[in-house]
Amino acid sequence: MMNITEIKAKIRKELYVYSYHADVERKTDQLTLIQVEIALLNGEIIEKYLDDQRGESCLILGYADDIPIHIVCGWRGDKIAIITVYIPKPPKFISPRIRGKKDVSN
Repeated sequence: MMNITEIKAKIRKELYVYSYHADVERKTDQLTLIQVEIALLNGEIIEKYLDDQRGESCLILGYADDIPIHIVCGWRGDKIAIITVYIPKPPKFISPRIRGKKDVSN
């Protein structure tokens, strides 16, 4: 099971990889690689996805320069895979920790 201590250790040792999607999303929100690393190193797991079809993953909330950053991480072999990176915003998130209501009209 993913835990924040192990994730932080892998980040410190640079044992991680970015998915293409994560890099696109990071750039869309104008976040630097260093900001993402800082957020991971001071972050905490706020959601765990144990049954994801692509394998176990989790959502980490961390901060860099007072900016809340969400990072979804999984495994790629013995490395951490950074799956997506974004700044949580409404309507999807009410606050960095609280999801907005799902649109059930569709």
